[in-house]
Amino acid sequence: MTEGFGDRLQQHLRERGPLCVGIDPSRSLIESWGRHDTVEGLEFFCLAVLEAIIDTVAVIKPQVAFFERFGSQGYRVLERVMSEARDADLLIIADAKRGDVDTTNDGYAEAWLSEGSPLRADAMTVSPYLGFESLAPILHLARATGRGVFVLAATSNVEGRVIQSARTQDGRSVESFVLEEIRRCNQPDEGLGPFGAVLGATRDRPQFALETLKGPYLVPGVGSQGGTPENVARVFERCPEGSVLASVSRAILQAGPERSSLRDAARRWRDDLAHALT
Repeated sequence: MTEGFGDRLQQHLRERGPLCVGIDPSRSLIESWGRHDTVEGLEFFCLAVLEAIIDTVAVIKPQVAFFERFGSQGYRVLERVMSEARDADLLIIADAKRGDVDTTNDGYAEAWLSEGSPLRADAMTVSPYLGFESLAPILHLARATGRGVFVLAATSNVEGRVIQSARTQDGRSVESFVLEEIRRCNQPDEGLGPFGAVLGATRDRPQFALETLKGPYLVPGVGSQGGTPENVARVFERCPEGSVLASVSRAILQAGPERSSLRDAARRWRDDLAHALT
């Protein structure tokens, strides 16, 4: 039987700490390293980050949009980054935020979660706002292949709150509805389930009891957006060990291009998060 994503993630976090490094090769970051915003600059940036953090963290999260902007050549770089991360036993979360009707989601699932795809990740991020049930093809393939899915619930960007805090017909907030649906999907699992929630460190704790999700949390908004390790610990204080994964991007990437500086920044964030979540 294929080992579930939740159990693999939990073991990685217990061994290597709760930090996920977001690989976000934006134009501004690449140029701040003294490189041109080209495919060559993209590749240099990404491989330098990977080399620096490969023995420090458990998980990387490439932001797909920053690769897509270079078309097929950008995807070539992304495939190389993912291949080298797999070889190093790093878990990969594709930050793709896909979400459409069920037939289209079947294609997204094949791209990011099928065993034969060069873009296969250990997990992907998805948006539930065309209906949670439309995510069924992605959730089904993730479970079948031992992979995971992180569903946007309460994101760190301020403009998302008008939708995520809106009320459903039965009076629940949209974010609580999404969290309840994730919990329902995780019910068959004995350990930590494969389906997690994206919940920003800068958000207030939802009414939903976070410790009952039976799945992991991916926590953006830490670092440059103002979230701190203490914020993460406060929001997720009752959650099981190894179920909370905090994502830090710019606050680490701005330390480049020196590998030693990137490594030191990643280690500081890893250790501070581990201490706060203990």
